[in-house]
Amino acid sequence: MSVFFENLRKAREIRGLSQGDLAKKAKLLPSVISLFENNKRKPSFDNLKNLADALDVSTDYLIGRVNELNESVNSTSDVLHRNLHQVQNDDNRAILQSFIDMLIDREKNKKISDE
Repeated sequence: MSVFFENLRKAREIRGLSQGDLAKKAKLLPSVISLFENNKRKPSFDNLKNLADALDVSTDYLIGRVNELNESVNSTSDVLHRNLHQVQNDDNRAILQSFIDMLIDREKNKKISDE
């Protein structure tokens, strides 16, 4: 998490947010954001998730597991992973898997036809 404070500040600035704006979106105090950005305090897991959601980035970006802000922001897999837990019914999960399989086949067929 040594890059956390740098990535937090970078993401906040890219999003055009002040520390106060980010604090409000993440349901934290502005002083806490300052402590995080000055590497004086580490976030709890819940705070890390709230910050990632408020900045529309992944927790992986904030903790330095990926280097580019956009690697996670618009990633379909990230969106699916974040929301999959909401689909709890086995029948709905099976439908979701069938839909994903259909889209994968569609992508493969498009690549073949484009060649």
